[in-house]
Amino acid sequence: MITRLHQPKITLYCLPFAGGNALSYRDFQTHVTEQVHIKPLDLPGHGKRIKEPLLTKLETIIDDLFHQVQESIKSQPYAIYGHSMGALVGYLLTKHILSAGLPTPRHLFLSGKEAPSQTNHKPHKHRLPKTNFLDKINELGGIPHEILEHAELMDFFEPIFRADFKAIETYVYHPTPPMDMPITFLHGLTDPEVSESGLQAWQQETRQPISIKKFKGDHFFIFDHLPQIGQLFSHTLTRQA
Repeated sequence: MITRLHQPKITLYCLPFAGGNALSYRDFQTHVTEQVHIKPLDLPGHGKRIKEPLLTKLETIIDDLFHQVQESIKSQPYAIYGHSMGALVGYLLTKHILSAGLPTPRHLFLSGKEAPSQTNHKPHKHRLPKTNFLDKINELGGIPHEILEHAELMDFFEPIFRADFKAIETYVYHPTPPMDMPITFLHGLTDPEVSESGLQAWQQETRQPISIKKFKGDHFFIFDHLPQIGQLFSHTLTRQA
């Protein structure tokens, strides 16, 4: 019998929210067990890849992420986590991986985003004039005050936010057969971006019962509950190992 100590580490690929990058998840590793390796991924034009052209279509974003993970997931256990934009990206990346015949993720963790089947009737943010657009971004939270109060930094980040929101807001959902894998949805109780019906609609994307974990907080509640979320990741993934 192989003991837990000799089992391979489980890589948890973390996908960023709009405007985010790999550094957004820099504190997650300290809150998970040693058996879980947090691996944040950067998109072109973000983080360490800031000099690369931004992408404005989810299809090309998924292709980029797939090329980042396709070799490693063939030989090591893994799971996927995404928040907000990252939740939609994580779902689509998982579908792409499965369609390529590669190993299924141990688990899909999602937060901050309604199910892809839910039609978004809100006006597209990426088309708003600069002042209105930045106001909407500010309302969501998650941007450090040192950036919000620095006009040059906001000028720098604005096209990054616009590209990400364009990718999300121009995405068209196409129904596909449900996956057969576990999904856990983490929900901020006062998150204005996720309705109860939009949350429950994730169930149609998998044949297994989804697990819903609720936390106090709004859209970026995850950063207020890192110990609890890290424990959830660790317990869920090591229990499945």
